Amino acid sequence: MTDATGTGGLQVDPALRDFVADELVPGLDLTPEQFWAIVAELDERFAGRVEQLLRRRDELQEQIDAWHREHGAGDVEALEAFLTEIGYLLPVDEPTIRVERVDREIAEVPGPQLVVPATVPRYALNAANARWGSLYDALYGTDALPLDHELEPGYDERRGAQVIAEADRLLDRFFPLADGSHADVVAYRVPSPGELAVETAAGTTTLADPAQFAGHRPGDGDGDHPAAVLLRRHGLHLELAIDPSTRVGTQHHAGVSDVVLESAVTTIVDLEDSVATVDGPDKVGAYRTWLGLRTGQLTASFGKDGRTVTRSVHGDRTYVGSDGAELTLPGRSLLLVRNVGHHMRLDAVRTAAGRPILEEVLDAVVSAAAALHELRGNGRYSNTRTGSVYIVKPKMHGPDEVSLSVELLAAVEEALGLEPTTLKIGIMDEEKRTSTNLEACIARAADRVIFVNTGFLDRTGDEIHTDFEAGPVVRKDDQRTQTWLTTYEDRNVDVALRAGFAGRAQIGKGMWAKPAAMREMLDTKGAHPRAGANTAWVPSPTAATLHALHYLETDVLAVQQDLRKRPLADRRNLLVPPVLPNGGADLSDEDKRHELETNAQSILGYVVRWVGLGIGCSTVPNLEGVGLMEDRATLRISSQQIANWLHHGLVDEAQVRETFARMAAVVDEQNAGEPGYQPMCADLDRSPSFQAALDLVFSGRQEPNGYTERALTQWRQRAKATHDGGEEPRTREAVLADQAPSPTP
Repeated sequence: MTDATGTGGLQVDPALRDFVADELVPGLDLTPEQFWAIVAELDERFAGRVEQLLRRRDELQEQIDAWHREHGAGDVEALEAFLTEIGYLLPVDEPTIRVERVDREIAEVPGPQLVVPATVPRYALNAANARWGSLYDALYGTDALPLDHELEPGYDERRGAQVIAEADRLLDRFFPLADGSHADVVAYRVPSPGELAVETAAGTTTLADPAQFAGHRPGDGDGDHPAAVLLRRHGLHLELAIDPSTRVGTQHHAGVSDVVLESAVTTIVDLEDSVATVDGPDKVGAYRTWLGLRTGQLTASFGKDGRTVTRSVHGDRTYVGSDGAELTLPGRSLLLVRNVGHHMRLDAVRTAAGRPILEEVLDAVVSAAAALHELRGNGRYSNTRTGSVYIVKPKMHGPDEVSLSVELLAAVEEALGLEPTTLKIGIMDEEKRTSTNLEACIARAADRVIFVNTGFLDRTGDEIHTDFEAGPVVRKDDQRTQTWLTTYEDRNVDVALRAGFAGRAQIGKGMWAKPAAMREMLDTKGAHPRAGANTAWVPSPTAATLHALHYLETDVLAVQQDLRKRPLADRRNLLVPPVLPNGGADLSDEDKRHELETNAQSILGYVVRWVGLGIGCSTVPNLEGVGLMEDRATLRISSQQIANWLHHGLVDEAQVRETFARMAAVVDEQNAGEPGYQPMCADLDRSPSFQAALDLVFSGRQEPNGYTERALTQWRQRAKATHDGGEEPRTREAVLADQAPSPTP
């Protein structure tokens, strides 16, 4: 820390202080002193209210715990009456959103959404540039198509022929010709800007729906032989890149060298669950990525095949439109940024009295200031055409907490001189009190809300914690079929549609967690747009390109109109606790062993990378070796699952410790080739990663809302101090003995 001179009375980590002074505020009508004065004033203004809201969470949880201890799972009607009496359940509202100036990528164009950690610039650039993706590459290099032979080095023509045939099939499905098949095409021509002529052996035809022709890019030679043909369906574009001189173009019957899909329409740049930011330098790395994306100056260099590759932000794509005028399409995904929740504090910035500030305050001010560069015309490219900034807010419990977030954004606007409602809000529907009061939450943000979504892991973690005393919960995978979860998924859509989200805001669904299982994703994730979601999360640019096919298949806006006619899902069904019948007596010892091993391995596989390596999001193999894209929500559900069974006696502490020790050996072996990896089994008692995993489980019952940030942050800070030579490794008991009593980092 440094003294508070020039930082609004705050003690600011030098890395953060220098970032603000040297990178963030230059070019804005804002000095470093003014910046920190804004942060200090907002922290002072909101800190007390945040503490009140956090205490309210705890008070409600204590009352719910007492009720369940007396009644068990209880009768739903009695539980509903009790939750209404204590103010947990509010009257059902009938909100109508009034949000304006929303970019069409959010309001009008259904499509995939990426979530990318802000701490890895290379990945962030990949995500931002994933607005357009090669369908050929996605089909060629994944299991989306079966592979019955070993690929030849370089380019395998048998695989290429398979990819071309599948692309033709998809073109016939989504952009059919008036006569014949795309497989019969020998040339795509554009005799005039509004006319697409398709040559086949049988003669000349065109699209069955000529309105699907959106434009072209002229070739170098004859005017009616384009370099690209642009098609459009359900608001998404597809480009046929034509170049017979390439290896693929030579093989293709019409010289099509690639089929390029508009893919990741939107991307969330994440400052929360997918990052491990525990100090000033960590936060600077994340903030620098967001700033660089908004100014268009972000680059990332890395080694590949013995050479250095540098990536940068893509420019826009230009065509001749079907009306003959120039048509410019965005070359980048529309960016949102996810800030942290109300419960987070930041040690790297403290008040004069030594209190860590609200991390969400700094996140909000930095997020807006970085975007201000673009809004003031300082950026290379435009992210927004409407002048809006999109901030996703996680882990809000009910409408009062949404109101606080809205007021914070309004205060940031006023402080930075932004037009009111410039800062829009995405509401993460991942806490039970938000799900059960979703109408009221939306009503509190009616002028700003552009997004609600569902997410299995965090929402289930909160479900377990809320119903902790109702009994031992069902196994993790069985949660997906529980009454509360199916109601949650339906009701989120129902409420949003009744509030006017169709054509104005996003309704989102959760992550596809298996980056290598693209065939399975293609077979199953189409359920999300069919459920009325105009976006859903995917783990990679390749997955975004393949998931885009689902939005070409399903007219989401039409589905939403139909869904508005169905009855609203009954809120009472959200209250059914997901507990085991007969207190779990029907579970076999093998059932318990498998559940314990699965969750312990999952926790360790993620924690060892978060605490030991500072990696907040990565592909973690499960017990069967299947790679799963994991972030912090993984820990919340798995640690709450074990803590719940431990509390209700389905497993005991000795079983938990023995299982974690065995699973540590498995995880060590899975990570043996990871640079910088420190094996846990070398000394389990002094391994920060192993002890952090135990901490998550053994403190899970008492941890507010079952969150994992406190334990992860403290153990990561210890690991960094040990690595830097600041202290010797310590046991869990020694660390816990001198930890501050506050449950939040």
